[in-house]
Order: sequence, then structure tokens, then C-alpha cells
Amino acid sequence: MPTSYDIPEVLDRREGPYGEVVLRRHGELLQIIANGCFLMDTSDGRSERMLVDAALDALDDRPAPHVLIGGLGVGFSLAHAAANPRWGRITVVEREPAIVDWHRAGPLSALSAEALADPRTNILETDLVGFVNETCATFDALCLDIDNGPDWTVTEGNGGLYARAGLTSCARVLKPGGVLAVWAAKPSAEFEGSLSNAGFQQVRTEEIPVARGVPDVVHLGVRPG
Repeated sequence: MPTSYDIPEVLDRREGPYGEVVLRRHGELLQIIANGCFLMDTSDGRSERMLVDAALDALDDRPAPHVLIGGLGVGFSLAHAAANPRWGRITVVEREPAIVDWHRAGPLSALSAEALADPRTNILETDLVGFVNETCATFDALCLDIDNGPDWTVTEGNGGLYARAGLTSCARVLKPGGVLAVWAAKPSAEFEGSLSNAGFQQVRTEEIPVARGVPDVVHLGVRPG
């Protein structure tokens, strides 16, 4: 693990469509920073893997479900989904071209190369909020990890995803009985209420303990049908 006096090394810095995106190495860890805000690193991945597992566990026994992963990040969720043969198709929506590049031909490829080569995997370079508002595709599960949670968004435009209109769009692209799973850095009782008010059923929050501070969580809701 990095010590307190380690200085992060900037591996790449780019101006993307939504501001500056930076990939850093800090000791053995790789970190993604967006507009000066720490997003994630390669230190753990338990909560990102739980995001995928919790969605699958909440589904019925339908064959070969299609999952949409919102946010490629450091690749934990994608790699975990690809390691499970039960998933039929795996679609990843990532709006930052730099992050996709870091996975395809950069330092993050060590985490995701096998998953990217999986024929079930499809990467879409587009904004998730616009995608769920406009797509005609439907999915069995949405696993969303594009912010630090409903109360701490990376960019202002993401906020609408967690409001009534955004959750209605999420429900629209889910098949009946499909599952919405949303990663967050802390629990939000308000967001649980928003899920229920938007018509989701079986709303609950699963916690993932962390070494210090409040637990990471996955908020879950099921579309009726």
C-alpha cells in the first residue's frame, strides 16, 4: 500500500467532453480523477463487484440476462460480470474516451483485457443520462456507478438521473421484473424514497463495510411486471 509520503505519478491527463480526466499511479494503485475529484482506484473492488452480484441475485431465473453497466471506471464491475457465465450480454456505457483508451491499450488493460475480449461485451462511448433517455434497447439489469452517489455527482447534469424523471427513464429501459442497482459512497434514505416513488418495488440497500468511515452501498429496486 502507498505510504503517506508517496507522490502520485500522473500517467495521462486529458481534456475530455466533460472536463479534465487524469489517470495516476500511487504506489501500486491506479487512480482516476475527474475535474480534481477522486473517483475510484484499484485498491479493493468489493463494492463494484457487489453491484453486479446484487443485481443478478435480485433477478428471477430468466436465462442469459442482459446487463447494462453504467460507468467503466477501473473495470471491476465489467470484469466481474464477464467472469460469470450466467450473464448473456454485457453492455458498458462510458462517456470518457480517455477511460476507454486506458482499458483498451493502457495501464487499466491488465484488469479488463479478458472481459473486453469476451464476445458478450459491448462498449458504448456515450453519456449514460442521454442514453437511458433516448435508447430503444431494453435490459434485464442496470448497474449504475457513474457518480459517488445520488447526493454527490461528478457533474451537475448527472443529478437528473436520480430524480423522478431519470428513474422513470431507467424503468423504461428495464424489462418487466428487471433490476436497477445504483452504487453510492454512503447510504441515502432519500434516494430509497425516490426509488419507491418512481414505482420500483422491493427497494432495499445493501452495505459494504470499508476500513474507515461510512460503508459503501448498493441501492436496489425492481421494476414491476
